[in-house]
Amino acid sequence: MESYIHIDPNMVVRSTIGSVDVVWYDVRQAPFSLHGLYEPLTEPYFRRVPAEVADATGAGVSLLAQESAGGRVRFSTDSPYVAIRAKFRVVGRSSHLTLLSSSGFDLYVDGEFGSRFVREFRMPYDMTDTYEAVLGVGPAAMRSFTVNFPVHAVVEKLEVGLSPAARLAEARPYRDILPVAFYGSSIVHGTAAGRPGLIYPAIISRELNIDFYDIGFSGQAKGEAVLGRWMATLPMSAFVCDYDYNAPTPEALAETHYPLYEIIREKNPAIPYLMVTRPNFWTSPWEEEDVFARREAVMTSYLRARQRGDRNVYFVDGLSFGMVSHTYDLTMDSIHPNDAGFMRMADCIGTVLKHIFSKG
Repeated sequence: MESYIHIDPNMVVRSTIGSVDVVWYDVRQAPFSLHGLYEPLTEPYFRRVPAEVADATGAGVSLLAQESAGGRVRFSTDSPYVAIRAKFRVVGRSSHLTLLSSSGFDLYVDGEFGSRFVREFRMPYDMTDTYEAVLGVGPAAMRSFTVNFPVHAVVEKLEVGLSPAARLAEARPYRDILPVAFYGSSIVHGTAAGRPGLIYPAIISRELNIDFYDIGFSGQAKGEAVLGRWMATLPMSAFVCDYDYNAPTPEALAETHYPLYEIIREKNPAIPYLMVTRPNFWTSPWEEEDVFARREAVMTSYLRARQRGDRNVYFVDGLSFGMVSHTYDLTMDSIHPNDAGFMRMADCIGTVLKHIFSKG
């Protein structure tokens, strides 16, 4: 029996760009700009954390740091279409994630009044280590674009294809402030987003027009000091600490949460520091006692920092994320936010960041 993906013409995926005439450009070359990735011009593949730091943190982080979550390439062109050609070291697949999110790319156009989603670069489901796709973007006119990298894949090479007659230039710039660093669990990593541009750090980035680092590790963010010391060296305008869920116990969270704050604070005495608690209290009522113990651990860190005179630390309560209609429909699996859940997180955390930056 034929499946709907072979019958519905909207579901048909072509494995190549066909007869479209393109010139291919390596995104490691100017005028493309790469964001959210560690040394992307010299590393053999796109990764987020240096290998020696990731390896010293632990085997899980060592693997996940190679994934390109939060990575972006930005550029401007007047091409009427944009193509990509990607080569992978690892194609991420999971029974409860979209292939588009785990191993695909999506495209946004960035304008004076914000960013607008264009479409996804859809891949054949049976792709192995490479795919290419092309999207029409309208009549020839100079536009600035952002291509978001996959959440759970290891990308070795990415090329952008444009019309042979097209001009290529630098992207519309982000605001003139340093990137925001987001550290945390699979929720920061972006697990369960429908596509790469819907992870909550990316949503905040578009809303505020700011650069960011996604330092999320699915199941493996535990406030380790070795990683904290590296994160403290990053040039950043704010630090968002969101690893509540990955600490094995409330006691382990309490033991690591304030020491991580101290590590970041030592190198960054003046930046805003946001302490976030887990977002899924409402969909995990059987864990209520554990949730409140974790929330108390984070609150204790916050109050301790305030009592020591830090007036640039903020407590962001995950309980508030679900205080809306459709509360029980904000996750994919009662744990990971779905796209609506990520939007809600972006609204709450982004509002705090917007307030902070408006004061500066």
